[in-house]
Amino acid sequence: MSNEDLRAAADAVLSRLVGDPGGTATLRADQWRAIEALVAEGRRALVVQRTGWGKSAVYFVATALLRERGSGPTVIVSPLLALMRNQVEAAARAGIRARTINSANVEEWDTVQAEVAAGEVDVLLVSPERLNNPDFRDQVLPKLAAATGLLVVDEAHCISDWGHDFRPDYRRLRTMLADLPPGVPVLATTATANARVTADVAEQLGTGEGSSEALVLRGPLDRESLSLGVLPLPDAAHRLAWLADHLDELPGSGIIYTLTVAAAEEVTAFLRQRGHTVASYTGKTENADRQQAEDDLLANRVKALVATSALGMGFDKPDLGFVVHLGSPSSPIAYYQQVGRAGRGVEHAEVLLLPGREDEAIWKYFASLAFPPEEQVRRTLDVLAAADRPVSLPALEPQVELRRSRLETMLKVLDVDGAVRRVKGGWTATGRPWAYDAERYAWVARQREAEQQAMREYAAASGCRMEFLRRQLDDEAAAPCGRCDNCAGPRFTAEVSAASLDAARGELGRPGVEVEPRRMWPTGLPAVGVELKGRIPAGELAATGRALGRLSDIGWGNRLRPMLAPQAPDGPVPDDVASAVVTVLADWAKGPGGWASGAADAPARPVGVVCLGSHSRPQLIRSLAERIAAVGRMPFLGTVATADDGAAARVPRSNSAQRLRALHSALALPPELAGALASLDGPVLLVDDYADTGWTLAVAARLLRRAGAAGVFPLVLAVQG
Repeated sequence: MSNEDLRAAADAVLSRLVGDPGGTATLRADQWRAIEALVAEGRRALVVQRTGWGKSAVYFVATALLRERGSGPTVIVSPLLALMRNQVEAAARAGIRARTINSANVEEWDTVQAEVAAGEVDVLLVSPERLNNPDFRDQVLPKLAAATGLLVVDEAHCISDWGHDFRPDYRRLRTMLADLPPGVPVLATTATANARVTADVAEQLGTGEGSSEALVLRGPLDRESLSLGVLPLPDAAHRLAWLADHLDELPGSGIIYTLTVAAAEEVTAFLRQRGHTVASYTGKTENADRQQAEDDLLANRVKALVATSALGMGFDKPDLGFVVHLGSPSSPIAYYQQVGRAGRGVEHAEVLLLPGREDEAIWKYFASLAFPPEEQVRRTLDVLAAADRPVSLPALEPQVELRRSRLETMLKVLDVDGAVRRVKGGWTATGRPWAYDAERYAWVARQREAEQQAMREYAAASGCRMEFLRRQLDDEAAAPCGRCDNCAGPRFTAEVSAASLDAARGELGRPGVEVEPRRMWPTGLPAVGVELKGRIPAGELAATGRALGRLSDIGWGNRLRPMLAPQAPDGPVPDDVASAVVTVLADWAKGPGGWASGAADAPARPVGVVCLGSHSRPQLIRSLAERIAAVGRMPFLGTVATADDGAAARVPRSNSAQRLRALHSALALPPELAGALASLDGPVLLVDDYADTGWTLAVAARLLRRAGAAGVFPLVLAVQG
């Protein structure tokens, strides 16, 4: 087939894809160049183009042309379920049969794999997590690599740890790239890659026998439909009130992004109370609820989804009219990617950033999840090397001072690097030499800090905001947009109504969060000398407790974060905080299951107050406990002691097993407290400053109950979640 015939066939497929019965749709120059490289030349290509440019058209048109030539199915590695659902529907419009393998359709995997083997599938969309599943990696992936007609890596910036959204599961693609037969084309696409990430991804695309240097097609990143703006407001209450008052002024339907799950839930609840039709969309939202929320937004049945970054790459709604950020992402590249959801198919869309004072504390928390120090990595490798069988994550935790999520991420990186291998039953060491690339990890950390500084500068910028973002993405064509608030003048005022502001203050000021108790001891404790396992006995269990607020929320979290920061000075509990805790206690007592609720099965009223000892905040915790005792007309019974060497305080809040191992020997009941409990007839309140892992409360409750307390009600100022 000549190039002219191939181009005509490509445009015909495009017309079907976009629903153009007249067949007048024409590929952009770079779209055609990418398709030509894939289909006619069998090359590897990286396409870096703005959202809405039509990257998916490249791989669907290429798929149709390659399948007509007898090639195997296209495999698309895609990071998000929302993207997969959009892609399956788009493929069907072009007559392309697409199926998915992801966490939401486990029951279909066998059927899908059989359909692929039978040649009945044109496109298989696979989540990156599947690539690192032992069965999929060892049994399915080799067959896919051998049969694939085109490999597509969507959101390819996730491959690069230089990028803003690095995902270690994507690194498994190196293996698949190396195993592809010579001449199999590969396409990587992204809208959010600066020059360094582009070079890194292009270099990785060059992996494999006979592969040549990747073709890089990079276009200007301006989005002519977007009007960017920043609106600084005094506090979280003003930001919520502003949304309540002005949401209906924003065009069409859109997305309100928050930095945390807690904030998304708070904002959703408040806006619903103020009469707005909105839905929440976070990493904790069930799959069925997520799909319903996406469908409702696509059909304009809701004004907005209030979402975390879980709703990000690939969600495709051409007429999305606005994106509002309640809080700044830590990277201008991540920000550009999220605002790119808007204005794909409309002439004008509003993009507005409402920065908050809690933003930097949240950035700091996520930055703490970076690749661990070398000693922790070496310790993990040593534990695996000494084991005579695969070691599961729960069994590894007691021996490594890392939280499970961070431990698992580290192991995935080590797996790709060849130092460990994931197998049935857990992880094993390969024995291959491995070097800790301290220079690279330090550079990545500095890059993250530079991105945070860039977001500060973006919020304070007096020049063109779109130009600023494009320069952050190394777009050489960056120029003033003429549309943003700095180019064309602000389009929104900071005005809020008294009614909305009062309602927002009331919502954010409402104290009280449930604290679920730990019910099972971590796996593997006997191996480190702690003889606890299985379910915590009912007679040693803490009751469901209460916290004043979450550190991650935008209400009490903003008040508690400075007070509980590691460098914060100790001192008596402030009056406003103590008063709010009393309100929590009153609501707790009268609420469902409370001791003053009047329910037949209501627990007995607490008859005493105990607090946790602390090496960092002893005044704060004891003064809070004593004030509660005075208000409740109960005796203050004493303090659960911590070891004099402060061992428990020095243990990082890393993972459950490590935390518990230290606490088991560090907490004790002084004789006078034990004596008071032995003669007590009823439950006690257990007061502490902060609950993160929950194990301090669990161990202290076990001690108190074994000493005679009929029940233990934990009460803390803050929880992390």
